[in-house]
Amino acid sequence: MAQRPGEVRFIDKQREYGVSGELRPMNPVWQAAGAPPMGLFTDLYELTMAQAYFEHGMSGTATFGLFVRRLPPNRGFLVAAGLGDVLEYLEGLRFDGGDLAFLESTGIFTGDFLRSLEGFRFTGSVRAMPEGTVFSEEEPVLEITAPIAEAQIAETFAINQVNLQSLLATKAARCVAAAEGRAVSDFGARRTHGTDAAMKMARCGYIGGFQGTSNLLASRRYGIPPVGTMAHSFISSFRREQDAFSAYARSFPDRVVLLLDTYDTIDGARNAVRVGKELEANGHRLTGVRLDSGDLGELSRHVRRILDGSGLGYVRIVASGGLDEYSILELARARAPIDIFGVGTLVGVSGDAPWSDMSYKLVVYDERPVMKLSEGKVSPPGSKQVFRSVGPDGMFAGDVVGTEEEAPAQGVPLLSPVMHGGRRLRADPSLDEIRETLSAQLERLDGKYKDISSPERYPVTFSPKLAELTDEVRADILKSNYPQSLGRRT
Repeated sequence: MAQRPGEVRFIDKQREYGVSGELRPMNPVWQAAGAPPMGLFTDLYELTMAQAYFEHGMSGTATFGLFVRRLPPNRGFLVAAGLGDVLEYLEGLRFDGGDLAFLESTGIFTGDFLRSLEGFRFTGSVRAMPEGTVFSEEEPVLEITAPIAEAQIAETFAINQVNLQSLLATKAARCVAAAEGRAVSDFGARRTHGTDAAMKMARCGYIGGFQGTSNLLASRRYGIPPVGTMAHSFISSFRREQDAFSAYARSFPDRVVLLLDTYDTIDGARNAVRVGKELEANGHRLTGVRLDSGDLGELSRHVRRILDGSGLGYVRIVASGGLDEYSILELARARAPIDIFGVGTLVGVSGDAPWSDMSYKLVVYDERPVMKLSEGKVSPPGSKQVFRSVGPDGMFAGDVVGTEEEAPAQGVPLLSPVMHGGRRLRADPSLDEIRETLSAQLERLDGKYKDISSPERYPVTFSPKLAELTDEVRADILKSNYPQSLGRRT
């Protein structure tokens, strides 16, 4: 279960991941947690609306749905991620004295409204797809139901976390698929968009199938195996590359990964062979070498020949430097002898698809289904359920978005209760469990939806009952708002 403010959790499942692929138990660590109030992590209009609701006595129950209108380019599906952070946020949602003083200083809010925020808590419920679930456009990933001001204020954080983490988990899963069985690791912390994004990249990378992260804080916080080699600065701080290699090998004789391209990759490989022989003479082995620039396919073949010709066939080759699923797939299909891919910038920012059209829309207020009719942005009304059908071969056949109370003869419901009365109903799944959920789902997803370029989009349809409700609500809105022009508008 995610930590609560002031709680100390003992992490006993950390592991160390070497370039060889070996997983070894690590000494457990203690992690202290303390989460500041997050009430102000919201847009101004959430609180101005909340004051208006307060002043007009509008405290009815509202349901908001979180969904992606259209999948990003070259995406046949997305991976649901970020739910645990949303639930932790909702449990701790409040405004402290400093928050209230700041709001007062803006001159926007009344004293009565600010006093009402002193005891503000989230008291509602959440239904959601489990993290690691494959989903598509126009289907709710989660629904939040609560008194309208509570549910409204949650909008910014919910979109922020689920949007980012779903994009990153999807990007990671695509990289793993492109690698065709080779290991992939997260090297992206330095160029992600801030520290939180770097942490979430490591987490989502692991969900997507990465073997580890170079981000040590993420390794500690999430229990992800740490990985890493050396930087060019280490090499250039010595007068000779050979001296740098030998010094590093003396410091870490059982996990030596040498970076070859500081000066010349081929000469670097020959220097690495000399260090490998020194290690063998002392009862150790060179773990790997890393290529970080140039024609990675051709260089990996040349380096592999040098290593194999010197009796170092066990040494693994790591490749990094501007890699993403497209370049990884190209290298894998060309049979480049690369054992591990280290991915950074392009994956850490989801470079080819850095955003999605994720929305959080009111669908029910005070038991009344509601919707918007904006051109290109129609959101069907009512609380919903997503039903997944499975073909006779066990593969996913498509999803149907229906009303919450529907129970089709075929189809597995994907949204389930995860919070009630402002408290989580069960412990959050472990990161390994989320990773296994995604792995199992991807095995049942047809390859045409997983293609790296120009995939088909995983199919989603609306149930007849939801379509009927949508027509009824649309007609009622037009009748109520534009009675004189109803005929023209329909």
